[in-house]
Amino acid sequence: MTAPALHALLASVFGFSAFRPGQEEVVRAVLAGRNTLAIMPTGGGKSLCFQLPALCRDGVTVVISPLIALMRDQVRALRAAGVEAGALTSGNTDEETEEVYEALDAGRLRLLYMAPERLAGAATLGLLRRINTTLIAVDEAHCVSQWGHDFRPDYLRIGDLRRALGVPLAAFTATADEETRAEIVTRLFGGIAPETFLRGFDRPNIHLAFAPKDEPRAQILAFAGARRGQSGIIYCASRAKTETLAAALCAAGHTALSYHAGMEAQPRRDVEARFQQDDGLIVVATVAFGMGIDKPDIRWVAHADLPKSIESYYQEIGRAGRDGAPAETLTLYGADDIRLRRAQIDEGLAPADRKTADHARLNTLLGLAEATACRRQRLLGYFGEASEPCGNCDLCDTPPEVFDATDAVRKALSACLRTGENFGAGHLIDILTGSVTDKLRQRGHDTLPTFGVGRDLSKAQWQSVFRQMQGHDLIRPDPERHGALVMTEAARPVLRGEAQVSFRRDLIRRARSAPVVRALVSDEDAPLLSALKAKRRALAEAARAPAYVIFPDRTLIEMAEARPMTMDAMARISGVGAKKLESFGAQFLEVIAGAAPDMHPARRKLAGSVAGALFDRLQAAQLELARGADGHGRYLNCTQTTLRQIAESRPRSLAQLAQVQGMGEAKTDRFGAVFLAIIAEG
Repeated sequence: MTAPALHALLASVFGFSAFRPGQEEVVRAVLAGRNTLAIMPTGGGKSLCFQLPALCRDGVTVVISPLIALMRDQVRALRAAGVEAGALTSGNTDEETEEVYEALDAGRLRLLYMAPERLAGAATLGLLRRINTTLIAVDEAHCVSQWGHDFRPDYLRIGDLRRALGVPLAAFTATADEETRAEIVTRLFGGIAPETFLRGFDRPNIHLAFAPKDEPRAQILAFAGARRGQSGIIYCASRAKTETLAAALCAAGHTALSYHAGMEAQPRRDVEARFQQDDGLIVVATVAFGMGIDKPDIRWVAHADLPKSIESYYQEIGRAGRDGAPAETLTLYGADDIRLRRAQIDEGLAPADRKTADHARLNTLLGLAEATACRRQRLLGYFGEASEPCGNCDLCDTPPEVFDATDAVRKALSACLRTGENFGAGHLIDILTGSVTDKLRQRGHDTLPTFGVGRDLSKAQWQSVFRQMQGHDLIRPDPERHGALVMTEAARPVLRGEAQVSFRRDLIRRARSAPVVRALVSDEDAPLLSALKAKRRALAEAARAPAYVIFPDRTLIEMAEARPMTMDAMARISGVGAKKLESFGAQFLEVIAGAAPDMHPARRKLAGSVAGALFDRLQAAQLELARGADGHGRYLNCTQTTLRQIAESRPRSLAQLAQVQGMGEAKTDRFGAVFLAIIAEG
């Protein structure tokens, strides 16, 4: 198609007099039938890059999109522009689905939107062949990344679909670092690099700001109050919080609605429709909201809780200011947020290497939250893009006071290394501040050279130091060691005195009066508790039973704190009865100790009891006398079941002992006197 004809179509259908920067090159690559990967910032016009070519090509363009809201929004916009488009989703009414099939059969439909889950259906491939599919467009292509924050397993089917249909594929996303881009190429394009367009990640109209939590509800209400009458989104980590915060906003005179995945489909649609149509509406939502919202005049986005990752953060703030006009953001964060996000990673069922990568991504987000200079430089640097200080973030507005934290960091790293990188921040801080605890004394850590060298800082201030160390990616939690902090390569020059580190002083000062959030367990035990919960979740899912049926929280908390290393110790944990010890004891011991010791079922029945200790002494005595007192007699031994019966019945005479099943005269003669002496000792 000639340039004038393409521009005429752009104007007549979409109403644009010119392409946005970078759009035309992508459109022409897709129009030419070349496999294409386009990474463009949110608001950069990605959808037009496959919608316009669909109008110029024969056949149907199938669009794989992850959210029903996104598909509905784009179909609605296309139909309003006079383009025949439809979507097949689980949210359709029967009438809507029938209407789509009629349009396909009549050859009218140019774009068909589908959720990735529909690709698993046996009839899908036949349908796409029948309707003459000539192009596959993949929206939010980062969802194919198993390392990413929005992974959708059914996206992995798209590469096979492309090969089966033998058609070109165009993939689009706004959030893809170098690692994610490589995974997209492997999984969608079979490892053969498509024509790639990297159009930059900067959204210079968006003002970036972070703040530590300090009466967070009041902080959010103040931020919204200063922007009264403007459309905004507030993201929360929990469904319940969306409802309570929306109610607080309404009480303060705002028009606000909550939105989360637990709502029925129709109420969610109503919120989406109102947000598109109403001016000045605030939606308080979980991340279930917004991926498909194409509202250009959202003036602000706030995070009441820390997002999951830097990719999530970038995508969520990108919903503001899509019209190019100034927009603002605020992200609140606190120790409880970080603990929650760490626990979500540790309690997941992902393999250890993926958990390690997820912890590293969270470190990157903490680095952005606790940056000492321009936030935009750090944000764009994560995506491989260099920039000058932006002048449009809170740190450019008011540069923070920093100090040389090298000495404190070296003390922390030394404590980490001297304890074998096997402990979390709580235990290391006890060492640095010279706080003697039972756990610390039992391990001899009160004799370490680093014991008490950090008394100049309070425990709360050391928490800030460790948090900023993670933000600088000097230390990371190790999922295989239940969250113990381990050094990264970036820390080694600091430890050797070859590099210096600067931290924000305001965060250290604020830590003096920071409220302490009471957690279920100490920071040291929290990663193990998360690992135990992950094991419980896996067992519960396999049994199709509620998690508490396996073990209640209080039992897992006691396990995390007591750290039993044997079946006997496990049996003494509250809530671990004989049946649950039999069913689950070994599996939870593997989580705690790395391996569960072998134990005969007969002995396991006595685990944690006085009879169990007696059993062990009887067994040891039997082994010594197996060939008689002189070591040359005929080999004799008692079965585990016989020893259990003796330990339980505690016979007081040779006659009683001989009556125990499995003993008999020969064994009573060999072991009787010694067994009775052991029983008498108690």
